Amino acid sequence: MIAIYPGSFDPITLGHLDIIQRGSRLFDRVIVAVLRNPNKTPLFSVQQRLEQIRLSTQHLPNVDVDSFDGLTVNYVQMRQAQVLLRGLRAVSDFEIELQMAHTNKTLSTQIETVFLATSNEYSFLSSSVVKEIARFGGSVDHLVPPHIALEIYQCYNHNSQMLNPITTETITPLKNIPKEREI
Repeated sequence: MIAIYPGSFDPITLGHLDIIQRGSRLFDRVIVAVLRNPNKTPLFSVQQRLEQIRLSTQHLPNVDVDSFDGLTVNYVQMRQAQVLLRGLRAVSDFEIELQMAHTNKTLSTQIETVFLATSNEYSFLSSSVVKEIARFGGSVDHLVPPHIALEIYQCYNHNSQMLNPITTETITPLKNIPKEREI
């Protein structure tokens, strides 16, 4: 059985990789499909993301990496897959993912959506969180594979005026603050 794991993966995180690895044990083949979304301005190009994912999943022989645009359901049908693989971090994810699963089912009754609960250590993790931390100079080494962390750091070194802008404000103490009276 073939499963498609679609997403933007900008960048791919250890949470994504956890879902991919676990999915690779459940399905004969997992295709990680990078969505080309013209409405987003990604940190990495589609080609860069494909290479990042390939390098990160090279130890999984039944995982392929591809990209697509348009409806996910059409891509799933084109690849002759039967399952959409999705990770769930929180209840808010479930609401959105369930709505998408129901919508996809109206477009194709042949495709099932399988949800995997994210491992506890990655329940907070998203690509947006990684980018925000890196943007302000924080370490993302524990959130993404080492080669991707390096690329993220290089990207923000070149695109940001300051890696870790910290502003402080000095507050002058008030003089002669009257003590409260005891009653």
